[in-house]
Amino acid sequence: MPSESSLHCQVLVVGAGPAGGDLARRLASQGVDVVLVDRLADLNRSAFSSAALPIASMQAFGLPAEVVGSRWRQWQLIGPGSATRTWASLQPLGVVLDFGALRCWQADQCLRWGGQVRLGLQACSSHQEGERMVTLLRRADGTTLRVSSDWTVDASGQARALLGDPPPAQRPRDGLVRAAGLEWLLRVSPTCWEGWADRLSFCLGSDWVPQGYGWIFPMQPGVLKLGVCRLVDPEREQPPLGGLIMELGRRLLAGEAFKVLDRHGGLVRSTIRRREPHQRGRLVGLGDAVSTANLLGGEGIRHALTSSAVLAPLLQQAQAASGGSAAAPQALRDYGPQLRRALGWRWSLSGRLARRTWLSLHEAKADGRLDQVLRGLEGCRAEDLSALLFGYRFERYGLRAMPYLLGWR
Repeated sequence: MPSESSLHCQVLVVGAGPAGGDLARRLASQGVDVVLVDRLADLNRSAFSSAALPIASMQAFGLPAEVVGSRWRQWQLIGPGSATRTWASLQPLGVVLDFGALRCWQADQCLRWGGQVRLGLQACSSHQEGERMVTLLRRADGTTLRVSSDWTVDASGQARALLGDPPPAQRPRDGLVRAAGLEWLLRVSPTCWEGWADRLSFCLGSDWVPQGYGWIFPMQPGVLKLGVCRLVDPEREQPPLGGLIMELGRRLLAGEAFKVLDRHGGLVRSTIRRREPHQRGRLVGLGDAVSTANLLGGEGIRHALTSSAVLAPLLQQAQAASGGSAAAPQALRDYGPQLRRALGWRWSLSGRLARRTWLSLHEAKADGRLDQVLRGLEGCRAEDLSALLFGYRFERYGLRAMPYLLGWR
């Protein structure tokens, strides 16, 4: 029989993605006894994320230059069809993060502030015993680690490894919207890289990626990210992602003998209104486990970091004030409402727009509607486009476009 070992701490964070890693470093910096665990043995592996952020987010979340893969100052939208539109700024508008470097930096910060990081541990179960949480983790060799903590945070992403999906009576009326993505990291020639450097490029339209979109982002010199993402439609047969990304590479990088350095992908599940339970006793959800991924632009990192920034002080206050008392879980009652306020009222609108835009994008009529919207943006500045796509400032479209945005036509 595999042997079992045990560990005690104040806060256990399960999942060393951007949300979990950020929460662990924030808590450790405040003297909280925190343990961060992840199923991966190497945080540079399975680094799936387009990872584009606006410049302001770097400062807002205290991210260092070492996690930046590249900087960009242009938007390029290709499609529908062969149309190409570009918006450029004189100043950098944002960065593309090195996702693996970000996770490693967060884990290192947790360690530097006195926290613990344990890798190669798969979450099996978690339950409350008295005023403590007991979480069972399994190593690759089959042995287990039993962790006793005041709080356990499920930061395992859309899998919700510990929280699980809400029971039927608590499920949001709008249900879950799912998106599947695939990304390749490519080594290309300097000439090819220069052609895509300094910009975020998206491919839009049903002839590029039906019911989704493709992208190509610059990383370090000579390295590009090529990806596809689409909403999952159970009512329609959808082409395999592998075939879509191969075709995307063929069309965008015609004649380029690129080398695939890494292939990674994943699934995102998110509710539109974000009304699912965020807490069950001393078990708390974080990041994608409570639907912080926004499916309009496939954004996950920025909103995951926001959830950490909201939860960290509440968890610290609850720990300091209540310790092991039975009333402690009530200290987090404002977590869900505060997170909704932090994400903003435009959240539900962007979710509705995502579902309408991507799921309908499988025919010429939908391509035509999308082309009309993009034509309306041709006269705006690159900064305005960033405000729209990162800030969800839909009102900048004007009143004539609002019926489309709200799904009325």
